[in-house]
Amino acid sequence: MAEASGKPSVLFVCVHNAGRSQMAAAWLTHLAGDRVEVRSAGSDPGARVNPAAVEAMAEAGIDISAEMPKVLTLDAVRASDVCVTMGCGDTCPVFPGKRYLDWVLEDPAGLGVEAVRPVRDEIRALVESLIEEIAPDSTV
Repeated sequence: MAEASGKPSVLFVCVHNAGRSQMAAAWLTHLAGDRVEVRSAGSDPGARVNPAAVEAMAEAGIDISAEMPKVLTLDAVRASDVCVTMGCGDTCPVFPGKRYLDWVLEDPAGLGVEAVRPVRDEIRALVESLIEEIAPDSTV
């Protein structure tokens, strides 16, 4: 389970690619470093990343303010070993041989930072479990 780089690759997908998938991608990049290829996309991308998600991640020491929502492409799905969906329903294309996970998380759209913090923390816990499964730290 790895792309040409030899690393496992993960694609996080939500509708707007403005909150949950952006936070998940940032957590995976932050926690796994270069052990995993990370992508995120949305089935109907928003105009910008949710400011409350940016603020919640900044509180955790991760800056996602420069990120932009990206459109979900077949190539992104094809290039990923694991596709993690977050409320995008049937809009994520399914390819045989790919692993799909569906994380049921509250959509932070329109919520303040107080309401986004628990979503951020839940995503971190899910990402930590995913890392243990696909790219455990061999130095421990």
